[in-house]
Amino acid sequence: MRALRWHGKHDVRCDHVPDPQIEAPRDAIVKVSSCAICGSDLHLYNGVMPGMKAGDILGHEFMGEVVEVGPGNRTLQVGDRVVVPFTICCGECAQCRRGFFSLCERSNRNKALADKAFGHGGAGLYGYTHLTGGYAGGQAEYVRVPFADCGPIKVPDRLSDEQVLFLGDIFPTGWQAAMACDIEPGDTVAVWGGGPVGQFAIRSAVLLGARQVVCIDNVPERLAMARAGGAVTIDFDEDSVLDRLNELTHGQGPEKCIDAVGMEAHATRSLDSMVDRAKQAALLGTDRPHVLREMIYVCRPGGVLSVPGVYGGVVDKLPFGALMNKGLTVRTGQTHVPRWTADLLRRIEEGQIDPSFVVTHSASLEHGPALYKTFRDRHEGCVKVVLKP
Repeated sequence: MRALRWHGKHDVRCDHVPDPQIEAPRDAIVKVSSCAICGSDLHLYNGVMPGMKAGDILGHEFMGEVVEVGPGNRTLQVGDRVVVPFTICCGECAQCRRGFFSLCERSNRNKALADKAFGHGGAGLYGYTHLTGGYAGGQAEYVRVPFADCGPIKVPDRLSDEQVLFLGDIFPTGWQAAMACDIEPGDTVAVWGGGPVGQFAIRSAVLLGARQVVCIDNVPERLAMARAGGAVTIDFDEDSVLDRLNELTHGQGPEKCIDAVGMEAHATRSLDSMVDRAKQAALLGTDRPHVLREMIYVCRPGGVLSVPGVYGGVVDKLPFGALMNKGLTVRTGQTHVPRWTADLLRRIEEGQIDPSFVVTHSASLEHGPALYKTFRDRHEGCVKVVLKP
């Protein structure tokens, strides 16, 4: 089969590799009909996420048709159309029983390695470093799905791939980010980052009743998409984020702040961001936490910081004194996808939201390597790429 494989920093290739096989009784094999390039994949593309090995198959947003099931799988049948969550969960361990599916205690087959890095590791993830299990990803023609009787979401044929594909990651990720804010009717919710997760966080905050949603970015196409979703926008290249947020909140600051950027913040004018970039380039630091610092500074006292953006290592110069003295609450983590999917699928079916709005580019798998660069550089108005194996 064909698959997109990581061969090093900025080196993604469409290679021919062996087809996946059933390895455990609860497995399934899915023939991929659509997959996507995620903003989190760019951390791998840019070489800033540890734990990758040359030849790893990329991708954690995918869906398709079940073509084979293991003997222990009583949930799926050959021919089922499914979306596969990016977090692999067993459904039986203590964390899964609590609904913390991204913290599954059984699915990360490299758990000992993750425990050394993080104290206690989380779930296995598709196509996302050997710290999360080293599983082959979904930017491929076929994928082996472990614990396939637990995670995959059966979807109706009447909905297009583009309407349901994002149930596997960015829609529930944006939704969980907004849910973590405990939004109240009078709240202003500020979202840093107008990429795909930020766009879904904006629409989720609107659906959950926020009085005002603000998107902070510097890419015109992203800002326009955010306005179409109901947000007020701030172009951080043109305006002071602090001044505009104070203006929009009558000097109080936003009650809720969402970091949909993560470890590669692209602020260009701030001294802290320039230092972060230099340290990362010199291998003296792993992450660029400009957005975290800014959120802590501008958030209204007693507010909530929600962090769906991915971080991979350590951050410094974090104003923890401000965090503590302002009484801010921080909530973060990989997405507990199965917790949210039934409700979100219902909202799609009822027409409350059509997730296909975010797709700007669609192409065959062979065009994937070039589109990684297009997506990273935000060329051609690129916000979200869908690939058709």
